[in-house]
Amino acid sequence: MLIDTYDRVATDLRVSLTDKCNLRCTYCMPEEGLQWLGKRELLSDDEIVRLIRIAVTSLGITEVRFTGGEPLLRPGLVSIVEQCAALTPRPRMSLTTNGIGLKRTATALKAAGLDRVNVSLDTLRPDVFKTLTRRDRHRDVLDGLEAAHEAGLTPVKVNSVLMPGLNDDEAPELLAWAVAHDYELRFIEQMPLDAQHGWKRDGMITAGDILASLRTRFTLTPEGDASRGSAPAERWTVDGGPHRVGVIASVTRPFCRACDRTRLTADGQVRTCLFAREETDLRGALRGDAPDEEIAQLWRTAMWGKKAGSGLDDPSFLQPDRPMSAIGG
Repeated sequence: MLIDTYDRVATDLRVSLTDKCNLRCTYCMPEEGLQWLGKRELLSDDEIVRLIRIAVTSLGITEVRFTGGEPLLRPGLVSIVEQCAALTPRPRMSLTTNGIGLKRTATALKAAGLDRVNVSLDTLRPDVFKTLTRRDRHRDVLDGLEAAHEAGLTPVKVNSVLMPGLNDDEAPELLAWAVAHDYELRFIEQMPLDAQHGWKRDGMITAGDILASLRTRFTLTPEGDASRGSAPAERWTVDGGPHRVGVIASVTRPFCRACDRTRLTADGQVRTCLFAREETDLRGALRGDAPDEEIAQLWRTAMWGKKAGSGLDDPSFLQPDRPMSAIGG
């Protein structure tokens, strides 16, 4: 079990498979990209599977989410999913992706055992997409979403970030589109994830702003805390259901008290929080031939020291020095 001093138990593992990405979203990465990790620094496919096996069989992990960077850029992704699906107990597995490669991989990922996907899409306007991501790939994302739905990677969740002056007027249109295509839309408050440290708390589009915009067109009924559990998104039924919309208010309404996550970076470090400054090295133990129980104990010790909150609710919060692309969302 992965428990901390605040009696929170981690059952959800986020695994970053690569720091690389084929987009350059303005709120995440500079246009020129970053200095990527070397091949030797990254965990191998076998190392990733071993750590997930330890987490599932010895530490109580029941949910595994593959992230990046962009996880579809990992050559061994399908094999990793297939090997993890063979574990006992079998974890539920999902993938967070920008969707560009989903059209060609969705069927194979479903066959390997992936349960569902989260796809990032911030706008329905190709020109705005190009401005936000610095790439002309909007059609590819839409095609990837359709392929995921057809392959049965459901519910297909769409993650959207609203940016002032770019797409902050699109909330109602995005929700209408998601309902029409049977996707579950989730808005995420912009967080300080950019390596260039351009995030500003003042002027960000808040959960309150998003809900006010949605209510100009839809009737939203809160599902309440009982159905939310430890999920980061507060959810509302749309016009009486069955469709729902979620809002992840990481900055204005942090959900740290119910957090059930642990994170594994692309280079084999345990992070207790997306915004933690401390890491625990598992890669060194793996490559030093440490037995499974020694690695599990390192992980338990790391999680025992998890802090009460992320610090995002503090107006003086400083962004982490380490780029987020290798940590995963």
